[in-house]
Amino acid sequence: MATAKATIDHDEIRAWVEKQGGCPAHVKETGSADDPGILRIDFPGFSGRDSLERISWEQFFEAFDANELALLYQEDSRFNKLVSRGSVRDQL
Repeated sequence: MATAKATIDHDEIRAWVEKQGGCPAHVKETGSADDPGILRIDFPGFSGRDSLERISWEQFFEAFDANELALLYQEDSRFNKLVSRGSVRDQL
């Protein structure tokens, strides 16, 4: 079983997401003009098609940092989860 890695590094996150064919997104109808709401990584062809909307990397990382999130992911799969930095602080 592969082990998940935790990171807050913007370059590492963007490179992994783009390598997997994904893009930054948020759940539609969440947030406001200044807050994208619930963040997600969208992978085309998966169930998020009707519920997710793409956002810019700038918007994604601004909310990612403001909410003190970290990304758990597996190198060679699309497994990912946005979690509280506090929950993975020892892995960062």
